[in-house]
Amino acid sequence: MLMNKTKRKIFETSLKLFSEKGYDATSIEEITATVGVAKGTLYYHFSSKEEIFNFLVDEGIKLLKNSIQIKISKCETTRDKIRAIVLIQMKAADKYESLLSIVFSQMWGTGTRQQFCKEKIEEYISVVEDVIKDGMEKGDIKKCNSNIAATTIFSLTSSYMMYKKQNKNNTNILKIYKEYEKIIFNSLT
Repeated sequence: MLMNKTKRKIFETSLKLFSEKGYDATSIEEITATVGVAKGTLYYHFSSKEEIFNFLVDEGIKLLKNSIQIKISKCETTRDKIRAIVLIQMKAADKYESLLSIVFSQMWGTGTRQQFCKEKIEEYISVVEDVIKDGMEKGDIKKCNSNIAATTIFSLTSSYMMYKKQNKNNTNILKIYKEYEKIIFNSLT
């Protein structure tokens, strides 16, 4: 994600404000005031608040998909690929919790923004689903509904975020990962 300094600052500030206050409660004026730029500068980089939001979500999902694809390309077995996916999702939930919170909060409903979020999540889930389908074809995992399995694996991200909140961020990612691993592999193998 190559951005100049100003665009990056708008990106980071919008991410912070959207996650803290919500999309609807965040105004362009607040973004520009926090960044310290004129509206014209913001509009040079983004045509609207909606475009900023879409850019945040699109870049975040691209980053997650790319991380997964790079990591699984180095894995031999389906089990190792699924392990990598789950661990990357958990690490992403730690590092990009604000972004994921925004996406999760905006994906319910029928509006354009909600549809956009759903589509981006579905793009990501399709990457995971391809791993599941490949594993079934190879006989590495049981036959199942690959979309439900992939969606379940993705849902571990929100599950992990909720668990962290319940435990006031006092969590050990590897310990929780091992528990998720048991749950997944008891179902798939």
